Amino acid sequence: MKILVVGTGAREHAITRALSLDPAVTELHAAPGNPGIGALATLHAVDQLDGRAVADLARELTADLVVVGPEAPLVAGVADAVRAAGIPVFGPSGEAARLEGSKAFAKEVMAAAGVPTAEPRVATTVEQAVAAIDELGAPHVVKEDGLAAGKGVVVTDDRQAAIEHARACLAKEGGAVVVEEYLDGPEVSLFVLSDGTDVVPLVPAQDFKRALDDDQGPNTGGMGAYTPLPWAPAGLVEEVLETVARPTVAEMARRGTPFVGVLYCGLALTSKGVRVVEFNARFGDPETQVVLARLRTPLAGVLLAAATGALGALPPLEWSDEAAVTVVVASQGYPAQPRTGDVIEGLGDADAVPHVHVLHAGTAVDDEGRVVSAGGRVLSVTATGADLAQAREAAYAGVARITLDGSQHRSDIALKAASV
Repeated sequence: MKILVVGTGAREHAITRALSLDPAVTELHAAPGNPGIGALATLHAVDQLDGRAVADLARELTADLVVVGPEAPLVAGVADAVRAAGIPVFGPSGEAARLEGSKAFAKEVMAAAGVPTAEPRVATTVEQAVAAIDELGAPHVVKEDGLAAGKGVVVTDDRQAAIEHARACLAKEGGAVVVEEYLDGPEVSLFVLSDGTDVVPLVPAQDFKRALDDDQGPNTGGMGAYTPLPWAPAGLVEEVLETVARPTVAEMARRGTPFVGVLYCGLALTSKGVRVVEFNARFGDPETQVVLARLRTPLAGVLLAAATGALGALPPLEWSDEAAVTVVVASQGYPAQPRTGDVIEGLGDADAVPHVHVLHAGTAVDDEGRVVSAGGRVLSVTATGADLAQAREAAYAGVARITLDGSQHRSDIALKAASV
């Protein structure tokens, strides 16, 4: 199989790495990729948001499968352009990707499908937002309706801060916000593959959204993740399939917009039961890094089955009994004002730590051929181990070998879970 991966981040690096380990894959290409992905695949300087350019490249490469990683190209309809070219693509249509592209739309679908979620209020004016904030009470949850790279959500007891976030979101063209009731309990990420009809779950993971230890600081795109979840209730995956994934996929099909790709179910295990916090229309970052580290079934055939309506014929996925932990190394100033252009050293030393692999998120190569930071989240240092404690120890041993001026990372990824 020749496969083209679209995207630039650590999620795409993790996908490319998993595909590179699949004996069925003969050629790997990425558009536009990053320096880490470039060690595994041929890079192409194509705009990931340009559906026609991506489709033309796939046709030129005679690709057997295109995997669209990030949300922005999916919402922009890149998968539609590739499908129109007659090439199998893993990723939903632009219409189906609205499950992530519009939180208001996702709430509408959940209501129609009977999916349990937080009580929402959609606001398009500041007055409506203030009324909703006051009605639902603290803690206040205010979400930008559209794509915000994981940073469009504010959860706060400060009424004024909630109102200011709503005001900033509404100031954008076509701006809307969703104000929700607060969901208590731990959060879980579950990826569910869909071919439009059938669904296949991956293993649950948990990520860490806040920038600082002990879940302090601002929301980020995610500072680390781990799997498995020793504290998760038995039967959780089957419950989510029955109450969330299958009804949602069926509702999307009923609307004539079948969902093909991965439905990311962001869940809260509340005192009242499982509730959906959010849907994403793609693999989550950084959870993908740990989930794929444990997958033993070759990935290419699984993604192709989803892209071609053949998930129902797939044998059960096989998973390693090992644990996996990933720690995000972020640049100075992240998430508000990340600094870029700093030289990264020690990547080879980190990769040399047993059971560790370093995935590039926001990196570039400068004029002198050095790898430098090029984004807020720069690296995902990922490790496996016999249990979470071992995986954690290895991941942080990898982080310790990397030098990036002003960098930051959380020191408590999987810490509590490792002691369960």
